[in-house]
Amino acid sequence: MTAGTHSTGTAIAGLGITEVVKIFGCSATQFAGDANVVVCVWADAPLRADRPAGSVYRQPRRGWNGLLHQTGVRSPTIQYALAARRHMQRYGTTHEQLGAIAVAQRDWAALNPRAQMRTPITIEDYLSARSVADPLRLLDCCLVSNGAAAVVVTSRERAADGDQPPVRVLAWGQSHPGMRLRNNPDFGLVSGAAHSGKQALAMAGVRLDDIDVFELYDCYTFTVLLTIEDYGLCAKGEGGAFVSGGALGPDGTLALNTGGGQLSGYYLWGMTPLVEAIEQLRGHSGERQARRRTGSC
Repeated sequence: MTAGTHSTGTAIAGLGITEVVKIFGCSATQFAGDANVVVCVWADAPLRADRPAGSVYRQPRRGWNGLLHQTGVRSPTIQYALAARRHMQRYGTTHEQLGAIAVAQRDWAALNPRAQMRTPITIEDYLSARSVADPLRLLDCCLVSNGAAAVVVTSRERAADGDQPPVRVLAWGQSHPGMRLRNNPDFGLVSGAAHSGKQALAMAGVRLDDIDVFELYDCYTFTVLLTIEDYGLCAKGEGGAFVSGGALGPDGTLALNTGGGQLSGYYLWGMTPLVEAIEQLRGHSGERQARRRTGSC
């Protein structure tokens, strides 16, 4: 399930590669009907000794970006902070509820040997962390990571001959709200997941009750809360109450972002939840292996 994609295509001669598609954000995979094998690759190395990580992602100050910069909106974090504030004002969502997401994902990360942040945190740790863009604090924000991941997508017959247990792709969904930098009545209240989730569930022929493990794009705690609502795991506006009380942790009622996600595990854009979902379905997650009834992620 995915909410947005930016892509470009090109051909590479002599390698048997017909197209390269570049994708950002939560859209980690695209599939072409004429392809026999699709390799989804992501690699990034923003952490450098000679400059802050934020400088790598800084956008040119031209056009709309230049206008936004002059108004003080100088990073994606500020835009997400505006969205989170609107949700808080509309539904009464609290800092403690956002903090419950950060704490739960850190508890999962403690079980993940590849996670960057494995030291447990408390709600008090979350509340005492410095503000980044009100209402978002440091522990509301995803990590910056150096790393790489690759996923091979092919036919069921070819996958059966591989060294690793195959994982079936049952369905997918995409939604592009297309309202960036425009007047948007749903800003902070509804995401593309409200549409892509329904599309994917319908294509797969399953219900939410059939799914045991959820791996969501979590660039901020707020995106987790909003996606939970938009997928229908709880009613709109009730995400804060839903995530409270340890519901998302290893001992909770919903196995979500079981590797620590991008908040505490590592940040490889949309590949982070995709890789963790594959490991969970293969039963390769070690101590953090979630209990499953159906084998669906």
